[in-house]
Amino acid sequence: MTDTRSDTKMLSKLMFKLLPVQVLLAAVGAINGIVSTFFATNFVGVDAMGAVGLFGPINLLLQAVSIVMFGGSVIMCGKYMGQNKQDKLLSCYSVNIVFTVLLSILFVIVFVVLGVFDLTGFLASDPVVRKLFNRYLLGQAIGVLPFFIGNQLPAFLSLENKSNRTIVATVVYIVVNLILNFVFVQMMKLEAFGLALASSLGMWAFMGVQAQHFFSGKSHFRFSIKDCDWREGLSILKIGYPGALNQGYQALRGFIINGLLTAFVGSVGISAFASANNILCIFWSFPTGMLAVSRMIISVSIGEEDRQTLTDCFRVMLKRFIPLMCGISLLLTLLAEPLTMIFYRDPSQEVYMLTVWGVRLLPWCLPLAIVSQHFVCYWQASGRHLIVHILSVLDGFVIVCAFTALTIRAWGLNGLYIGNLVNGAVIIIVAIIYGLVVNRRFTFRLDDLLCMPVGFGAADTDRIDITIRDVSEVVAISEAVQEFCKVRGIDDRRALLSGLAMEEMAGNIVEHGFTKDKKKHSVDVRVVHKDDGVIMRLKDDCVPFDPGERQKIAEHSDVTSNIGLKMVFKIASDVEYQSLLGLNVLTIRI
Repeated sequence: MTDTRSDTKMLSKLMFKLLPVQVLLAAVGAINGIVSTFFATNFVGVDAMGAVGLFGPINLLLQAVSIVMFGGSVIMCGKYMGQNKQDKLLSCYSVNIVFTVLLSILFVIVFVVLGVFDLTGFLASDPVVRKLFNRYLLGQAIGVLPFFIGNQLPAFLSLENKSNRTIVATVVYIVVNLILNFVFVQMMKLEAFGLALASSLGMWAFMGVQAQHFFSGKSHFRFSIKDCDWREGLSILKIGYPGALNQGYQALRGFIINGLLTAFVGSVGISAFASANNILCIFWSFPTGMLAVSRMIISVSIGEEDRQTLTDCFRVMLKRFIPLMCGISLLLTLLAEPLTMIFYRDPSQEVYMLTVWGVRLLPWCLPLAIVSQHFVCYWQASGRHLIVHILSVLDGFVIVCAFTALTIRAWGLNGLYIGNLVNGAVIIIVAIIYGLVVNRRFTFRLDDLLCMPVGFGAADTDRIDITIRDVSEVVAISEAVQEFCKVRGIDDRRALLSGLAMEEMAGNIVEHGFTKDKKKHSVDVRVVHKDDGVIMRLKDDCVPFDPGERQKIAEHSDVTSNIGLKMVFKIASDVEYQSLLGLNVLTIRI
């Protein structure tokens, strides 16, 4: 074997495998914004665009509530999967659906009351824009329930390795939304109400395509009121709300920024900022999708107390996600004017250049956000709520609002754009300073910056991590495991049995799993000495295979067949198999 530590190739491949689905999911709202903006500016007018812009902070509030349920549930489910607690997993799913439906009903009632009784004067002072906004709000009320439910289901589909259904649902949403906007806005002249109605009905299609799997009888997750542990709901809210605070504060920021723009730039500033945001929203789906993928990895790793995978997840973020995002940001900056012309085609208009500068500057917030959001996600999952609260207040709220208020008189709308860039840089600096303060020393090691507890997982001296890439490395794994056990003081008998069990199971994966297709595969092996026992975990990206099911069949077969598999189950005190995010995870305890 060429090394005694795992590499990040399998994890990187897994994260990029999950990424397209999460990006598409995050892009759903952005695509809706672009479609709505296009039809608003081209077929209704600038006032309709103002109504869409005024709904922006409310949409952020909806996203914040959705993230509370989504983030809390994903983190809890990940931990339960890492701990192999299936009953808790199913209860978490059912409680999530119940709470999400109740929250949806509450928002529908609020939207209807505000729109029907014209109670939106505190948001829209212009009577023309307010009339359009009221209608837009009523149309959006129809889509609140599928918006909330539709944003929850992809996480559970990913856990069942059914992410392709989310891709199909996203395509269906895009097509339905586009067609209905054409029908309602251009043909039927329903103006702002038509814009919102098309989006809402598209969300019903999006949710329906995903939900069909859970009613098919093929889903591992089953909705059951009687199996709900309602304490799970409180845990979901407790874990989820710190991560959603950022969205909530950004919603509040939206109201403040709209007020500043109205006072110092005018309605043209709101339209330009909304247009630039709608252009960039589709690209914000990349940081959002990257965070969603990492959140699943982080939560499972915390459940398994897997220090190595946690740090590897952040290495993939820094070495793969950040360069990719910087390339996208550069492309957006170069294409600022062509993108602006989607909505505004006359360069002589004030709104045109205001939008162009937004598209030039705001993309550089994206790579900065990836770093800060990953730190916040980990600290949220590990229960460090104080720093999450601090960063949530600063991020996108205090820094942006303060910087904009100080510079908007002199720099106009560009003060807001630059304030967003300053915000991203300051948040990363604060996150680094927090790690330095907690560790009481100057360090840039990921373990230290993440502030992992001393007793979390196995220390470097209590574990080995090895990557197997071909059959030639299988024999050596037995020797490496035996040597590790002897160094740790494990008796010769258990050291020998541990080596034999590892060689047998790793050999089976290489012999059978690697040959099922033409893809390149690897096996990440971890051996941990804990509580005077040996815990061995094998993780591979081959086709799903449960050795426990094969062992049950082998018990009733010829005594000369599957001898190695029978030996492992006989000498091990416990053998557990899980399919996690499309990976086979086998844990053997000796």
